[in-house]
Amino acid sequence: MSNVLRKVVFLVTGNVNKFNEARSVLKEFGFSCVMLNMDAMEIQADNLESIAKISAIDAGEKSALPVIVEDAGLFIDALNGFPGPYSSYVFRTIGIKGILKLMENVEERNAAFHAVVAFYSPNAKSPRCFHGKVRGKIARQPRGIHGFGFDPIFLPFTNTSKTFAELPPPQKNKYSHRAKALRKFARWYRKHLELVKFEL
Repeated sequence: MSNVLRKVVFLVTGNVNKFNEARSVLKEFGFSCVMLNMDAMEIQADNLESIAKISAIDAGEKSALPVIVEDAGLFIDALNGFPGPYSSYVFRTIGIKGILKLMENVEERNAAFHAVVAFYSPNAKSPRCFHGKVRGKIARQPRGIHGFGFDPIFLPFTNTSKTFAELPPPQKNKYSHRAKALRKFARWYRKHLELVKFEL
């Protein structure tokens, strides 16, 4: 693999917002990010890591490239972790309004965003996964124009009183679950490239 390609990370997604966040984070480590908008197998499972691993293996085998796949979910304490791994489906079906309806008159509003980044190359034995998590709570109503998904109703437990959707992308990337997982991956990847001859 050429030195140029070593600095490229292939992210499998059709979500431009997710790609832009990833590109910004990976740039901190000197990596360029390329979006691979392709059909990758996405299973229904009870945990994010299983979903990300299967997608990464499928995408890596189909593309013959080293790839990363990121999967994330919103886990609400009062709803026993719902929507969790099913967050994308729930967002598409009942959306933010549906979640707020479920949370009507619920005082316990703690929640967490979890993210898993799975890296896979075609000659690897198995994917390597990196996790990110941020705790927060569910807002009473949507706020903000940035972000995507459930960002308008998630208030992170940080030194801000704003939802993720009220934070410009660089500010959100200071706290977000996705950024945390991507930084763990980037640190590992950079170290791996520096210490050994990395043949993919």
